[in-house]
This record gives sequence, C-alpha cells and structure tokens, in this order.
Amino acid sequence: MCSEGIVERYVNFYTDFAFKKLFGTEINKELLISFLNALLHGREKIEDITYLNAEHLGKQEYDRRAVFDVYCKNEKGEHFIVEMQKGEQQFFKDRSIYYSTFAIREQAPRGDWNYELKGIYTIGILNFSIYPDNTDFYHEIKLIDIDTKEIFYDKLTFIYLEMPKFTKEEDKLETLFDKWLYAIRNLATLMKRPEALQEKVFTRLFEAAEIAKFDRKERYEYEESLKNYRDWISVIETAENKGVAKGHAKGLEEGIAKGRELGEKEKAIAIARQLKDMNFDVEVISRSTGLDIKEIERI
Repeated sequence: MCSEGIVERYVNFYTDFAFKKLFGTEINKELLISFLNALLHGREKIEDITYLNAEHLGKQEYDRRAVFDVYCKNEKGEHFIVEMQKGEQQFFKDRSIYYSTFAIREQAPRGDWNYELKGIYTIGILNFSIYPDNTDFYHEIKLIDIDTKEIFYDKLTFIYLEMPKFTKEEDKLETLFDKWLYAIRNLATLMKRPEALQEKVFTRLFEAAEIAKFDRKERYEYEESLKNYRDWISVIETAENKGVAKGHAKGLEEGIAKGRELGEKEKAIAIARQLKDMNFDVEVISRSTGLDIKEIERI
C-alpha cells in the first residue's frame, strides 16, 4: 500500500485511474456521451458509444504500438480518441497525428472498398498550454486550403482543450460545456456538488467519483495513480527550476534561452527516469518524452 494520504472527497480527474474510470468504462459511458455532446456544441447528437480496444500493435510485428486513454465509436461509426495529457511533450502534435492514423487504417475492410471513411475526432484534454500566446482554451483543427481558407476535409478533427486557461468560476458557468470543464478542473478540490451542476449527468459523475464508495482494490489503484500523478508534477517542476537556474549562470538574455533548452532536456530525462522507475514500457517513455530509446536505456 502506498503512503499517500487521501483527504479529498472526489478523485483527481487528471489521474489515469480517475480518467479511465469516469470516461472509459461501460458503466459510466453516459458521462463520456454527455461530455462529447457538450464538446461538439450541438453539431450532432451522440446517442450511444461502443468502446474499442485501446491498445493497438500495428499490422506488422515491427510496427510501433499505440495505447489510447479512451477509444470509442458512436452509432454512426465515427471514431473518438480521447486523451488526458498531464504534462507537455516535445512532439505532442506529432503524437496526435500518429494516433489518428490507427482510427483511419482500422476502417479499411477486407475485400472491395471505395475508400469512404467515417469521421475521426482526436481530443486532447491538456493540463498545459500548447499555444502560450493565445488566450483561447478551445482549439479545433481541420485540414484546410491555405489560399481559400475553406475546409479541405471535414472528417478529420483535432480538438485541444488547454485546461489551465479555463478560469471560469461557478457563478459564470453558462453552457453544459462550461460545467464539464469546471468539473474536470475542480473535482479534486470540491467537498460537495456545486449548485451550478444540477443536471442529471452530474449526479452520476459525483457518485462515481466519490472515493469513499470505492472498494479496497479501487482505493489502492487510485492511491497509486494519485501518487504517480504527484510524482509526475514534482519531476516536471524540479526539472524546470533546475533548467532556469542553469540558464541564469550565463547571463540573463542568453540564460533564459539556454535555461529553456536545458530545462526541456533535463525535464525529459527526469521524467524518463521517473517513468522507468515505475516500470513503464521504453517505447511509451520515448513517445512521452521525445527521447531516443537508446538514450532512455542509458539513463
């Protein structure tokens, strides 16, 4: 049993355990359906989803694999990849594109095929910013014609939510989407269900997220997941601080640039070392940090 003490009433949504329990299990799929409908702002109404295998090994033995947090399709056959990202990764956008290719290839049937595809949504709930100079927290990306600005292909969509930029307080929540983001951001700090979150779906959310209702196995798994999350945050903060400190030794202007460079490298190495200690697969560590596999093996 880990030594982390739990004083919160509800789980931390950013932990792997909580995210997969609340969004990735059949018993709680109404939560994911509600979130996806709110995310899509009424453009379509998802009635049901089917969870798909989250681990993909590729077509050949030597292919790289992908492990999704949540992977499902709706009744129309549209695919949804939903990922919770705790920390910034050097090649995060590349990773998103790579993951989407699995949902594309899996739609190819055996035999004759006219190449028609169903829609694919890759959704990232990010606990960091990928556009630091942009104040918007919601980003939707599609393929477009650069000259005409018209959408070239509307079946491939990437949606990124920069959670640190969502700062609405309870009395400012207007839409169901606002309420979902507020719940995701604040769940671990709440001691009761907020008055603004009175929709039926949030009754289910707060029931499923209450730690006191976990059995012994769930409690243990959550404590381990929470410890890993806290270790991850600590590793990132330490690496960033060390990088900035080294940078200051070489002068302010040069030091800031160098500090960032050193910070990113040290952060990646520190994270890789931490993940190795947690027995993560080397390929997973490589994709998470951007480090080469051989470099990781030497750490």
